[in-house]
Amino acid sequence: MTTKASGFHLQDQLAEMIEPVHDLIQLDTAGLVEADGVSFPLPLITLGSSDPGSPAVAFIGGVHGLERIGTDVVLAFLRSLIARMRWDTSLQTLLEHVHIVVMPAVNPIGLMRRTRSNGHGVDLMRNAPIDAQGHVPFLVGGHRYSPHLPWYRGVAGAPMEVESSVLCQTMRDHLFGRPLSIAIDCHSGFGLLDRIWFPYARQHSPAPHLAEAFALRKLFNDTYPQHSFYQMEPQSVIYCTHGDLWDYLYEEHQLQYPGVFLPFTLEMGSWTWIQKNPRQLFSLFGHFNPILPHRLERVLRRHLTLLTFLLQAAAAGPSWLPQGEPRVLYQQAALQRWYPNLA
Repeated sequence: MTTKASGFHLQDQLAEMIEPVHDLIQLDTAGLVEADGVSFPLPLITLGSSDPGSPAVAFIGGVHGLERIGTDVVLAFLRSLIARMRWDTSLQTLLEHVHIVVMPAVNPIGLMRRTRSNGHGVDLMRNAPIDAQGHVPFLVGGHRYSPHLPWYRGVAGAPMEVESSVLCQTMRDHLFGRPLSIAIDCHSGFGLLDRIWFPYARQHSPAPHLAEAFALRKLFNDTYPQHSFYQMEPQSVIYCTHGDLWDYLYEEHQLQYPGVFLPFTLEMGSWTWIQKNPRQLFSLFGHFNPILPHRLERVLRRHLTLLTFLLQAAAAGPSWLPQGEPRVLYQQAALQRWYPNLA
């Protein structure tokens, strides 16, 4: 399902989508943003277990409005869940044990305008009040020069943008303090590979849950060896950025909450689409999204396995989360792969 009108009528589309299972799923408005005198809702869908002690998974899209494919992937996954909820007994059992949060359009104004930034020219993924440690690439790593340039962080010392604040508060309300919570934020980016990034984006030192991330990577690769097209790594292996929302949330969780919180960013490699359809080079929108219908459908199918796996892995956390000596071994293997200088 694509976002017609670039997210403007998405709330109505979602209401229609969930109607067949309206008694099992809840649609809310997490917040409102305004542009040109029009209010845009930030849709929030929740389903599954209502037990605050259950594990949770969040599926996020549309943080960068230009990268509409992220929203489309999340909606395709939601549609698949809805189609299965009445007949798939294994899914019904799973939903009794895991809480699900879906935010398909965090940046509705950006979706409408086909811009990376929100209505104030702020890149939401550079908007958190944290600075990178060490070198960041010029502009791309986040800057405060002008909202007319991409990757603008916002005014120093100003509150976070509404969209950023709503996303953060939703994660606190629905994911924090649980034994295990996983977030997957769907984007597209330059490159030929589909990358799965996790903290840190702002520094080159390992995150505290490196062993858990490595264990999850191994679990996925062992379960789906045909899906080896994903490259999983800390974002800082590629480059560092200021103001990363997931670093901000990860560190807050570390300081204030128990349990394991694993935030991931899916960066779909858009060069593959350009390589197969070079005419997309003449459209900025085409730099970040598959244009041809059959290619869009292929991309939507491609990631359903990953999103379903994360849901199942969250529900089965005690079966694979490493403890004791195995955790030490996973930590060593992770350091050897991603931080060889520290191994």
